[in-house]
Amino acid sequence: MPVRISQGSQGGHGRGVGLGLALGSAVAFGGSGVAAKPLIEAGLDPLHVVWLRVAGAALVMLPLAVRHRGLPRRRPALLAGFGLLAVAGVQACYFAAISRIPVGVALLVEYLAPALLLGWVRFVQRRPVARAAAVGVVLAVGGLACVVEVWSGMSFDALGLLLALAAACCQVGYFVLSDQGADGGEEAPDPLGVIAYGLLVGALVLTVVARPWTMDWSVLAGTAGMDGTPVAAWLLLGWVVLIATVLAYITGVVAVRRLSPQVAGVVACLEAVIATVLAWVLLGEHLSTPQIIGGAVVLVGAFIAQSSTPAKTSEEPVAGGSGHDRSGDKATDGSERQLSAPGSAP
Repeated sequence: MPVRISQGSQGGHGRGVGLGLALGSAVAFGGSGVAAKPLIEAGLDPLHVVWLRVAGAALVMLPLAVRHRGLPRRRPALLAGFGLLAVAGVQACYFAAISRIPVGVALLVEYLAPALLLGWVRFVQRRPVARAAAVGVVLAVGGLACVVEVWSGMSFDALGLLLALAAACCQVGYFVLSDQGADGGEEAPDPLGVIAYGLLVGALVLTVVARPWTMDWSVLAGTAGMDGTPVAAWLLLGWVVLIATVLAYITGVVAVRRLSPQVAGVVACLEAVIATVLAWVLLGEHLSTPQIIGGAVVLVGAFIAQSSTPAKTSEEPVAGGSGHDRSGDKATDGSERQLSAPGSAP
């Protein structure tokens, strides 16, 4: 499945709207962990929180699924992949991770996704990767070593880190699949329809995995502690469903369509910063100085890796750095380039 690498063929206004949507998506997604973790600590299983989040969002988006009822016949693989990876996979792995490690650390590990995508291109597809992209990967991995404080013998829960890494793999799928059909003209699947059916698929899968009938529903009628402050559980759940899921996915997918996976991904890296700051302020999760520095290095590495784009053709190194290649410039021939990436299960 190819990942479209946009040459910035849209006008400045359209690009500005896309960047604004991407920033809004990062803010919305960034607030999911700080709202969900108190629910988990109040007694809900992480998978049950994920199910509530996805099922609630699917219910909100159900009218749009009905409106685009022909979409499953035309793009079944896209909807299945989006539901399994971009919805069920990334949410389940991330929520399970934050139940064992700090929110900021989980997100910083998740944003190794650019490095994973480039690793796939270099070692699985055996395509050359430009030096700038390789430097970004090295920086991201080195920064992660500081975040998890490897010199302390991996003080963080190993399973939590593995779950966050699994979320990073699913994050790759989110950006790849969100871009599908962006250049399809009138035949392009409506992004709202893709999100609606992706949420329905994700909810179906999570129903089997999470078994919500075993959930302690009484938790939702009580309060959850946010750094010692009691907050109504239903209010936290409402934020997770409406803001951190419905709004986050809509703005995120539309942003990828308007920009490109790598440009939207760069802006999405701010999600880790937003989540870390919110977790610090609202949950009292403090990171040490080396961890803060390491987190900054992870984001810089992700920025370099993900903002590096292919040169003129697929024969050139991935993430090439030709002088005329600048984000926002228009291609001289109006064409778009393709970067080969994982298929329906990135």
